[in-house]
Order: sequence, then structure tokens, then C-alpha cells
Amino acid sequence: MGKLLELKDLNVYYGAIHAIKGISLEVNQGEIVTLIGANGAGKSTTLRTISGLLKPKSGTITFAGNNIAGSKAHEIVHSGISQVPEGRRIFAEMSVMENLDLGAFTRKDKEGIKADIKHVFELFPRLEERKDQIAGTLSGGEQQMLAMGRALMSRPKLLLLDEPSMGLAPLLIKEIFNIIVDINKAGTTVLLVEQNANMALSIANRAYVLETGRITLSGDARKLAASEDVRKAYLGG
Repeated sequence: MGKLLELKDLNVYYGAIHAIKGISLEVNQGEIVTLIGANGAGKSTTLRTISGLLKPKSGTITFAGNNIAGSKAHEIVHSGISQVPEGRRIFAEMSVMENLDLGAFTRKDKEGIKADIKHVFELFPRLEERKDQIAGTLSGGEQQMLAMGRALMSRPKLLLLDEPSMGLAPLLIKEIFNIIVDINKAGTTVLLVEQNANMALSIANRAYVLETGRITLSGDARKLAASEDVRKAYLGG
């Protein structure tokens, strides 16, 4: 299991606010790693910095052996990182199919793209039933599935998921998390940011706890789920 992603002493500012304060973390090939913490702890900021939407002030982000800190977002997608943003951000005016095609914009292999659309429809049968429907008319859960399917269309080595459970009913959350496990089993490494710490820790190999821009705890996800501190702070006692 080689190291796929490593953040070292990363500092990120939002204007004058020091949002990420020297964090270091790593994600190994084949893992599901989760980043948990309260609202405003800096979880989304961390993902946005990895995917090139924010530029770090200092520190390194090494992906597959290359330092990508400060690279442009489209270059980072080309290198094999795909992000499912918080709030889904699908192309609401376009059909399900058009959204999936746009997910493959970095690719030229027509046959491979076809095979991947088939794979997305196997993961998300509901999207196949609605493939010609305008994406903005889908339910919240279906939009989340579409955002995940679209991200998979670039064949990422690393999938960044930002709050996939947000605003979804409990049954749907369970379904989405089962699919995240399936995506991982099929060979995609996952870095998951999630407020639903119970669910995140139940599927992750390892976890990091972020508090006001600093990592305060890290380790095996099962052990963290059992830890008194984590239970009190994030798992409802």
C-alpha cells in the first residue's frame, strides 16, 4: 500500500483568517480515510486546497509522487483527483446523461467512456431510469448520486467527497455510504469529509479529527469511534 496523497505542514488562509494551521495527513492507496470535525473546523477548506480551488500559503501536497500544491484545478483533475463538492453542484439545466458526459471531459477514449457510463448505472440504477431527465428536477439523493457518478467519469485515482450525507434522509445516507464502499472496493481511494461522524467512522480505515484548523486526533477509524473524547464531541455521547 503506497502513499497516494500526503499533506505536509499545510497552511491556508481565507483572506485574513488562518483556516488551516500546519496540518499533515496521508492517504494510502486503496484506503477510505475520513476527516471529521465540527462545522467550520476547516474540513471543506482542506479538500478545496487539495483539488486546487484554494492556494495554500505554505506546505506541500504530494499526490502520486508530485507536489501539486498551487497547481490549477483542471491540471489536478488530469492528474487523477476528482471532487464531489458540498451541495452537489450538478449542472441543473442539463440532463443526467449530459452531466455524466461532462465528467469525462478530460478523456478521449470513447469505448472506455461508454463502459464507465455502464458502470455508473450499475452503481446507481436510479440514474439510468432518469438518464434523459433534467438534473435540476432530481431529488436530493439522486443529485448526490449524479454528482458522485459524474466524478467517477474521470476515472479518478482519488475521490474527494465533501459532506455526501448533507440534507439526506437516513435511509438514503445508508445507501450512499454502501456505494462509497463499493466504489472503494472497485479500486478508487477515497478521502471523505463528513459531519455524520458515526457513518464516516463505520466505513473508513483511518480517520483524522480536525478542530479549528488543526488535527487533534488521528488513527484507526474503529479505535477513534470507540474513544471517549470522540464519542463525547462527535458521536452524541
